[in-house]
Amino acid sequence: MPRRGPAPKREIEGDPVYNDVMVAKLINNVMKDGKKSLAEKIVYAAFDILREKTGKDPLEVFELALEKVRPLVEVKPRRVGGATYQIPIEIEKERGQKLAIKWIIQAARSVKGKRMEEKLADEIINASNETGAAYKKKIDLHKMAEANRSYAHLRW
Repeated sequence: MPRRGPAPKREIEGDPVYNDVMVAKLINNVMKDGKKSLAEKIVYAAFDILREKTGKDPLEVFELALEKVRPLVEVKPRRVGGATYQIPIEIEKERGQKLAIKWIIQAARSVKGKRMEEKLADEIINASNETGAAYKKKIDLHKMAEANRSYAHLRW
């Protein structure tokens, strides 16, 4: 943690095709071992599959999926007098978007037997239709926060 105030936020430029910051963040999260060109190919191929399957603009479907998967609260462990409580905390929009992107990619990677482009496209479609593993993860997190709502007064 820096001593002279918080570290400045870095501005991320939009991706080369759609000129959208969220697509650039998706590409950066899909990327492994610094292979950005491969990650771009995967994401753009997934967007082409989205266009074929839905008949809509893939950017709109992706943004809808992000909104549906983005959590509003999360739980953080807090130790109080020897006991650890899961305390629900509202989260910022930026962190929620980061979690949504991460969950969509994790859900796509957990599927076996398909190419990554197809898995990513399927997960984005499922998330926009309020189904799939990423959306279920959001629902589970919200249920946990609701169950631990009585510990909200322990927030610091």
